[in-house]
Amino acid sequence: MSDIILTTEGVAKSFGKFRALSGITASFPRGKLTAIIGPNGAGKSTYFNLISGAFPPSAGRIVFEGRDITGTAQHRYAALGIAKSFQITTVFPQVTVLENVRVALQALVSRFNIWMPRGDLAGLAEKAADLLNVVGISQHRERLAGSLAHGEQRALEIAMALASNPRLLLLDEPTAGMSPEETRSMMDLIVKLASERTVILVEHKMKLVMGISDRLLVLHHGELLAEGTPDDIRRNETVKRVYLGQREH
Repeated sequence: MSDIILTTEGVAKSFGKFRALSGITASFPRGKLTAIIGPNGAGKSTYFNLISGAFPPSAGRIVFEGRDITGTAQHRYAALGIAKSFQITTVFPQVTVLENVRVALQALVSRFNIWMPRGDLAGLAEKAADLLNVVGISQHRERLAGSLAHGEQRALEIAMALASNPRLLLLDEPTAGMSPEETRSMMDLIVKLASERTVILVEHKMKLVMGISDRLLVLHHGELLAEGTPDDIRRNETVKRVYLGQREH
């Protein structure tokens, strides 16, 4: 099995005459936590959307575990072994926390099968409870998802993403809108998840991910400015110039 789980080869994206990304080539090591960082407007979200299948690149290709997945429909990603959690939460607010995860599991096990045996449903509930325990919100299993705090909803969304037991987990600005306490909890969870699978996350708070990432990619104006270990990035003079004066939250 290759040490590289995902590669982008010269991927670019244009929206009309606006070029959001310019030919990014990068490889993501298996079993590592890689953060994609950069100032606002750097192209991080566009790059994430290409990797996660939200839309195809205008040029280049994306390779996952040796297979070209460029243009693959987003709903097929779970079957490939890729799961994602977006910046905007997508939980079902009017059902319980446990039911949110159980539904995610059921969709994978038996899509469109309304005659699933009761015993199988009970088994899915147990698996859902296990996933809630993994993300640290099992105490809220019977609450309506809409009543959770923002950070707890993000944890729930990650539990739903983990339902497919992905080999690669993609996280888009997982701490966006969180309080300092929620941010610390989320960072701890991400480190825990990365000990068991490959994680790629997008983040604009450079200092936040410096201490937890194995590797970083720095984007600027739609181009790959630098990549390497946190120490490599700290020493990079070009990165220092880009971030000089950038206020981090």
